[in-house]
Amino acid sequence: MLKFSKKLLYAIEAVTDIAYNSAGDPVQIRDVTSRQGIPQRYLEHVMQQLVKAGILKGVRGPRGGYLLGKERSRISVGDIARVVMDVATNDAGLPADAATGPIGKKVIRPLWGEFQERILLMMDTITIEELTTRAFRSGVPSEGNNRITYSI
Repeated sequence: MLKFSKKLLYAIEAVTDIAYNSAGDPVQIRDVTSRQGIPQRYLEHVMQQLVKAGILKGVRGPRGGYLLGKERSRISVGDIARVVMDVATNDAGLPADAATGPIGKKVIRPLWGEFQERILLMMDTITIEELTTRAFRSGVPSEGNNRITYSI
């Protein structure tokens, strides 16, 4: 069975949290870690990767934090996975000592890469918009929904 890393799961959870709770204002990393139970030190590096890739936008200052780098409907789980997973190295995540014989090298390792690519294509079909909708339907409380906005 394929195993997803904590790093990937935390990244998806953090981006979804930001989308779900921002209401147009930057979301601070400490709020994400508090709500989701993700270690802040661990998440900081992941967030920097996501900013560099344009999935998130970092806002500096005392009221700073993170915003989505583009619309929820234009960020897929596959986009996030490609940023945080090391998909180009280590023969699609197989241990270095696995499948080292002739069949392993010429058949099994390429097959594992095909599996990974198919999974990424499936992940491309799920957007952050869909995940925030699932959160709403599941009754997850949202900081963004609690803010009252007045316009004149």
